[in-house]
Amino acid sequence: MNSISFLAQIFASLEAAADQTILTELVEAGPVTASGRDLLRLISQARAFLRSRNLRKGDRCALVGTNGIRWIAMDLAVIAEGLIVVPLYYRQTPEELVATMKDCSPSLLCCGSRELGAGITAVWPEAPPQVSFEEVFLAPGQETNEMNAEQGDDDVVAILYTSGTSGEAKGVMITAGNVAHILKSTSARLDILMNQRPGQDRVYQWAPLNFAAAWITLLTGFVRQSSIFMNTDLTKLAQEIRVVAPDYFVNVPALLERVRRAVDEQLWRTGGVALAIYRRSKAAYMRRHEGSTRSSDFLWLALANSLVFPTIRKKMIGSRLKALISGSAPLNVDTQLYFMMLGIPVLQVYGLTETTAICTMDDPRRVEPGRVGSAIAGTEMKLSEDNEILVHGPNVFAGYWNRPEETKKVLAGGWFHTGDLGEVNSAGNWKIVGRIKNLIILSSGHNIAPEPIEEQILARLPAGAQLVLVGNGRGYLSALLTGSIADDQLQSVLDEVNATLPHYKQVRKFCISAEPFTIDNNLLTHNGKLRRELIANRFRTEIEEMYAIRQAV
Repeated sequence: MNSISFLAQIFASLEAAADQTILTELVEAGPVTASGRDLLRLISQARAFLRSRNLRKGDRCALVGTNGIRWIAMDLAVIAEGLIVVPLYYRQTPEELVATMKDCSPSLLCCGSRELGAGITAVWPEAPPQVSFEEVFLAPGQETNEMNAEQGDDDVVAILYTSGTSGEAKGVMITAGNVAHILKSTSARLDILMNQRPGQDRVYQWAPLNFAAAWITLLTGFVRQSSIFMNTDLTKLAQEIRVVAPDYFVNVPALLERVRRAVDEQLWRTGGVALAIYRRSKAAYMRRHEGSTRSSDFLWLALANSLVFPTIRKKMIGSRLKALISGSAPLNVDTQLYFMMLGIPVLQVYGLTETTAICTMDDPRRVEPGRVGSAIAGTEMKLSEDNEILVHGPNVFAGYWNRPEETKKVLAGGWFHTGDLGEVNSAGNWKIVGRIKNLIILSSGHNIAPEPIEEQILARLPAGAQLVLVGNGRGYLSALLTGSIADDQLQSVLDEVNATLPHYKQVRKFCISAEPFTIDNNLLTHNGKLRRELIANRFRTEIEEMYAIRQAV
């Protein structure tokens, strides 16, 4: 038993911030706020409701709904009552939600709205008992003053379902000890970032809370008594970020890439002197990073830092921002350098749901572009003979729900096998090279990690392009591309990249498709990662065409 559990620590922090605004829900009708006292009252009310359902310790409670104060209160109440919370992604189809619930067999389904519940029942008439937030929080007279929340380190508190790049999601069992360790680590790194500044951190929260990184960010905010602003409409991200003016917030690379493209497009439309300075200063900054500075570069960077970059920063993120935090997928090093050029640090985090979201975090004082920082305190990382990253520590999950054989396989030898290919330098900073499952093995026997080559090609392509390399069991690599680009333009880019690569890594054929890879067509995970197997199946005809043997007439 912990001397104080992570949840007891959160409750103590909320009590200490009883009169401070802890949560702000950004909705169309205007902000909805909750102080520490308000949130504790809602948690107490939800706990009383759960006790009325005669649930037993270890029962699963599925939670599906948009981000909001009530969602959070329900999440914490479920854990405090000794139940296991199973947060689900509200944007999934009812069929997908039902498949997940059949896997974990919840005793209760708690929905953010009656409409969500009705969609699930229509697909699954035998669904477990369900309740809406309205029923939980509008019921009169239900409240408990009890705020004890002790858990043993080994107690499972949540089952988080992975997005699954192969299309198959698995339930990851997270323990109280896992969460306690991560919250200590995240708060310590944020102390460095904020330089022990007094007052509340301002944190912008936009990612759905069923994802491990978003959930851990939220819980860390409670421990730190932060002021957390929650997005409820993804179309308003840019506007809200400027209004909230956060100190930091967690991003995925796709969002940072989109922001970068938007700035480029805006300046191209504006033209004039600002565009001229912007273009020359970008080239100068990249030359400085590569160690090939020209005599005129100082002038262009000085002009940009005085006349252009401050305006971009102000329009993009306001005046308070200390750093952008990026995780969930590989970040292009050019994008990281781009934001650093603007004076906006980008800190990388690496981890998986199975490691309670985090293995490494950038130290704000020692950021190496292209690397994801060093292992967090108490966590060991090493490379296998095949350069797979192995992790051992209190952040590693307890296992997959109802999948003992898969659990045994990934925890072989007492180390979690991440499936990621990596490298580590003498400073202890890690770099993620690719995924073992993504390795392309040519018929020649050469093993190729596609991600580094894809990154080189994409860096030279126009905005909006997507790329997947194929060639497993074939004689050469080919590229499947989406986006607006002419054949001769793509060939020119491939020629440039191929010139830097050994013969077996060169891309010989390509196909440009009008259909993009999206979450809606199931070719991207909900975190924006490529579903390579599904992409290969969807574009099987186009891929076969790239390897067809042409017969002479």
